[in-house]
Amino acid sequence: MLSRTIKRRPLIALVAALALASPGLALAQAKMKVAAIYTVPFEQQWVSRIHKALKAAEARGEIEYKATENVANADYERVMREYATAGNTLVVGESFAVEAAARKVAKDFPKVSFLMGSSGKPQEPNFAVFDNYIQEPAYLSGMIAGGMTKTNKIGMVGGFPIPEVNRLMNAFMAGAKETNPKVEFTVSFINSWFDPPKAKEAAFAMIDKGADVMYAERFGVSDAAKEKGKLAIGNVINTQDKYPETVVSSALWNMEPTIDRALKLAKDAKFKAEDYGQYSMMKYKGSELAPLGTFEKKIPADIVAKMKAKEKAILDGKFTVKVDDGQPKSTAK
Repeated sequence: MLSRTIKRRPLIALVAALALASPGLALAQAKMKVAAIYTVPFEQQWVSRIHKALKAAEARGEIEYKATENVANADYERVMREYATAGNTLVVGESFAVEAAARKVAKDFPKVSFLMGSSGKPQEPNFAVFDNYIQEPAYLSGMIAGGMTKTNKIGMVGGFPIPEVNRLMNAFMAGAKETNPKVEFTVSFINSWFDPPKAKEAAFAMIDKGADVMYAERFGVSDAAKEKGKLAIGNVINTQDKYPETVVSSALWNMEPTIDRALKLAKDAKFKAEDYGQYSMMKYKGSELAPLGTFEKKIPADIVAKMKAKEKAILDGKFTVKVDDGQPKSTAK
């Protein structure tokens, strides 16, 4: 036992010497701390995609992750400061309604990296922005909707008429027009990010006026379509498993390319103010059209063929979906 102890002493001494020479070595295995602030519940479409990507990194053992949901706008700055002072290397969130406060916090903590959903520009040196640039699969889902409507009337219920919502609605409408020039749209906004009952009522009103396909930008719309025996097109997440006879397809947002890039750069101390918007596009696998699943054989073959040809053209760089951030208008008479 004595000889074994003597043999171990030089090794222990070496490790101690290395730790003294390079303090960072002793912390090399420590997980990077990441925090997220959400103004809505984790299950809300938009936030759920960010939360999913961060939870995946946590499951891989790459980060220590904490998040707060349902943060009121008035409390956002306080929560943001708490996370910034708690040793988090990266703070993720959505600052659309609290831009001034969020950017002020970032200035006060220049050594913390911030990745925020925003309509604005990056802010040096540490405030990067992202957005849901999923207009490409939104266009494709519109092509399918145009081919599925029998009444040529599509209803669209959105949260707020802001660029992040408008661009997806406009792309969807353009796609529907490509496969069905006769289609008309009824558009309304519920002025909330999470109010399923209000979205459901808005959808009922459109269905009562003849809409047989609904664009479900918000939760609650697909419920209305299901109850009335109509169809729905999903947005950001795929809910066909919950509505197998209702949700035809969905434009999916994959946040992993954006989050994984930010995590790597923050870990390597190379994070900087930049616009991550492009990483939500199909080219980077940041978005895609959901599998047609239960509707694969129900959609007209010619519509599927046109959609797949357009999908290939987008991926090949031969077709660009226009980014139109203007508020979409109803065209139904």
